Amino acid sequence: MRRLVLTAAAILIVTGAATAARADDLTGANLILCTAVQATGCYDDGTCDSDLPWNLNVPQFIQVDLKAKRMQTTKASGEDRATPIEFLKRDGGLIVLQGFERGRAFSFVIEEVTGMASVAVAAPGRAVVVFGACTPMAQGATR
Repeated sequence: MRRLVLTAAAILIVTGAATAARADDLTGANLILCTAVQATGCYDDGTCDSDLPWNLNVPQFIQVDLKAKRMQTTKASGEDRATPIEFLKRDGGLIVLQGFERGRAFSFVIEEVTGMASVAVAAPGRAVVVFGACTPMAQGATR
């Protein structure tokens, strides 16, 4: 199977202009929930497959704890995937998250005002792009 196996680190999800998903203002939020809406996997032979995110091993929901610099799947997902965020920056209305785990590099760009996100995960010979939407979570509402 030529699909990128994403870890919670590489995932977490997010959004794009092509989606009709609705998101929320994340200004000042440190705990957010993101959902994958659209995903495309591309391979070094030039082929790409657009599919439902979960068919590309992208979790439906990811919790992002900006304060703890950690991402994880939700308990309802039935998965136990988590990863540290190695680089985090809030700048010009954007939240940028990056990291590396199990041979995969990931990068998130989330618009604070709209909650819309774009995510890229790269591994040798393949990459996955995910678009989604994020919303603030109440403190103490993890997993």
